[in-house]
Amino acid sequence: MHRKIVLLITIPLLTAASLFAQVNIRDSSIFTPLIYFSYGYQFPGGDLAKQFGDNSSIGGGIMFKTNHNWLIGAEANYMFGQRVKNSDSLLKGISTKDGFVIDANGYMADLVFYERGFNIFAKFGKVIPLLSPNPNSGFTIVAGAGYIQDKIRIHNIGNTAPQLLGDYKKGYDRLNGGVAVSGSIGYMYLSNTRLLNFSVSFEFMQAWTKSYRDFDFDTGKPDTRKLNSQFYTVRVFWMIPLYRRAPKEFYIY
Repeated sequence: MHRKIVLLITIPLLTAASLFAQVNIRDSSIFTPLIYFSYGYQFPGGDLAKQFGDNSSIGGGIMFKTNHNWLIGAEANYMFGQRVKNSDSLLKGISTKDGFVIDANGYMADLVFYERGFNIFAKFGKVIPLLSPNPNSGFTIVAGAGYIQDKIRIHNIGNTAPQLLGDYKKGYDRLNGGVAVSGSIGYMYLSNTRLLNFSVSFEFMQAWTKSYRDFDFDTGKPDTRKLNSQFYTVRVFWMIPLYRRAPKEFYIY
């Protein structure tokens, strides 16, 4: 009985080890899935720059690198920042002449404004093995297409201002979304020992969005604009390659 239990535990472990064992990628271009996590610092442009300043982005995804060094995958990113422009005029309709919002207790509400958003992209690209330690590393060119959404998050500390609770808050948040495309150039490094795997890139994103709110409380009318915005991003990636099979070696005598 004990032997059967040991075999039942050992066989799956040995199978998994054979699938994901360390391999030598020094001489051969291999197929491998790449799970990755990333951080990006973004600079806005276009209509977005009128509303927000610089922001950060964290996310992750999966990319499949073929043995011909093509890349295909998908990723998602969460965007956040603390630079919201014109926030003093956003709540002018419910503020005092000095620009303060009075809460339910008769005090000045403590308000903080944030940028929040996310994007989801399908990606396709190519690894060009130049200045690289092996055929699986090198310069990268990647294009993408997907969806983006962002808004202003108004945080009322303690939720003491009923003017900014529930659906009332939605009248000021400028929620918008739409399609986006991206392109990036960078460098990907997959070490021969699997100990260090990373990528760095510069990315340009173009977004075409529109408001998702029927009515903006501060203007007293719907926002019918078609927004044209850009992101300029410097991004770093931490990558986990999962080698499914070792490259074959042939010797001729």
